Amino acid sequence: MDFKKIKKEMLDKKTWAVIGVTAKKDKFGYKIWKKLKDHGYNVYGTNPNYEEIEGERVYSSIKDIPAKIDVVDMVVSPKLGMDILDEVKDLGIEYIFFQPGTYNSQIIEKVKSLGFKYLVDDCIYATLKAME
Repeated sequence: MDFKKIKKEMLDKKTWAVIGVTAKKDKFGYKIWKKLKDHGYNVYGTNPNYEEIEGERVYSSIKDIPAKIDVVDMVVSPKLGMDILDEVKDLGIEYIFFQPGTYNSQIIEKVKSLGFKYLVDDCIYATLKAME
């Protein structure tokens, strides 16, 4: 798989969902959400523990988001991520960006079997920060 090409395709997509968004500003679930927004992306956050962050609605599930998502950014544990993959596939989303610590061999096997285009060993926050 050409990860460089996939990363460029993801960066060109404008509607992202951050799975595991948080209001804690020192956590990557917040930093990634905010950095994507600062760079002009349409960003939706999911976390069943929040109703909103900074006045923006947070969804309890990716299925509840009222927009067509292009890229899913995982900021949750592999165990939680495994449970979300089928929903992501059902919604027709083809891109998943796994932040460091959000994947293991089991989840990558499932991602491959479901035919997703995905990235690991990378960080969208660091990528966008480097573009500033």
